[in-house]
Amino acid sequence: MKIGLITGEYPPQQGGVGDFTRELARALSAAGHEAQVVTSVISHQSSAVSEKQAAEVAVRRVISSWGMRCWGEVAEIAKRQQFEILNIQYEPAAYAMRVGVNFLPSAWARRAIKVPIVTTFHDLLVPYLFPKAGPLRRKVVEYLARHSDAIIVTNDEDRARLSSLQFPISSLHTIPIGSNIDPTKLSEFDRDAERARWGLRPAESLLGYFGFLNLSKGGSDLMQALKTLSASGLPVKLLLIGGRTGSSDPTNAEYAAQVDQLVETLGVKDRVIATGYLGPADVSRALLACDVLVLPYVDGASLRRGSLHAAMAHGRAIVTTEPPQPIGGLQHEESVLYVPPRDPQALATAVQRVLQDEVLRDRLQSSVNQAAKLYTWDRIAAQTLDVFKQVTPSVARKA
Repeated sequence: MKIGLITGEYPPQQGGVGDFTRELARALSAAGHEAQVVTSVISHQSSAVSEKQAAEVAVRRVISSWGMRCWGEVAEIAKRQQFEILNIQYEPAAYAMRVGVNFLPSAWARRAIKVPIVTTFHDLLVPYLFPKAGPLRRKVVEYLARHSDAIIVTNDEDRARLSSLQFPISSLHTIPIGSNIDPTKLSEFDRDAERARWGLRPAESLLGYFGFLNLSKGGSDLMQALKTLSASGLPVKLLLIGGRTGSSDPTNAEYAAQVDQLVETLGVKDRVIATGYLGPADVSRALLACDVLVLPYVDGASLRRGSLHAAMAHGRAIVTTEPPQPIGGLQHEESVLYVPPRDPQALATAVQRVLQDEVLRDRLQSSVNQAAKLYTWDRIAAQTLDVFKQVTPSVARKA
C-alpha cells in the first residue's frame, strides 16, 4: 500500500506528533508498505539530518502553509506519488493552529483529493480561529472527525468524547501510540559514566522528567515535590530531559518561564539539571541513568503521552498521576505508582518510597518492562493497516 502520512511538524522540528509519524512510517515500511511523510517546508535543516532522514523515511516537505491553500498542495503530492490513502496526524499546535487541514475531508477538497482520508487524533484540543470564536473552534475539530473516512484515537478518554457527539462516527478505532525513543542496549550503556556526565555524585539519587515544560504536564507540582524531598534531607537531583518548549506550541515558553521563577523561589535551582535538546540515543541514555521517572500530568496519565511510553520502554520505575481511564499493563503498586493530580505532597511521598524501597523499585521496573510489550510499533502498524484496509476495499482485495 502507498501511504501518505500528513503532519504539521517533523524532525528536526521538535514535537511528539512528528516523532510519532517518524516511528509509524518506519514500522509501516518494515511491514512491506511504502509510507511517505507529507509535511511543512522549513527554512533551515542541516544536511546531516536530511541525509539520515532520507535513508529512514521518504519525507516530502511541500506544504507552504496549513491554511486552505494546503488543499491543492496535498492533492498535488497525493496524485504525483499515487498514494492509496492519506493519514492525517492531528494535533492543532503542530499545524500552527491553522485549520486548513481540518477541511481536507470536505467535499470541496475531495474534488481534487481522490483517496480515502483517515485521521489520527493525538488530542482533541481546539485550534485558533479568531477572537471570541467560542464553540465554533470545537465544531472545526468535530468537522474533521465526522468527515474523515475513519478515525483513530490513541486513548479511551478521547474515544468516549468522540462517541458522545450528536452525529455519530461510524468508523472509530483506538490504537495507542508507542515510545518514540528506542532504548539503548544495556551492553552499550555505562550508567556511572552517564550519571557523571550530568554532575551526579555517587550517593545522590536521580529523578527524571522527560518532555517539554507544558501546562498539562505538572512542572510546577514537580518542583514543589522536589522542594519537599530536599527539605527531608534526601540527596536527590532532578534531570529535565530533552528540549524545553518544542517547535509548535508558543504557550510552552510562557509556562517554562513560570516554572523557572518557581525554581528560584523554592530555592532548588542547584538540584535541577536541564539537558537541553538531545538526539534519541542521548535521551535514551539519560532515561536509563535515572532512578525514578516522575511524570505528574495535570489531567492524569494517558496513553496519548509519548513521555509515558518512553518511560515504560526503558523499564524505569515510574511515579505518575492517576489516569482518567485504566491503562493496560499499568497497575498501581505493581508496575507504577499513581498519585492524585495536583498533589505535590503525595508526589514527593511516592517518590521517596521508591527511592528508599529497593524491592518496590525492582518490582516496578520488572513489571513495566512487560507492560511496554503491549505498545510496540509492529503492533501499532498492524492495527493501523487494518483500519486503512477497511476504507480502501480495492487494496484489501489485493492483500
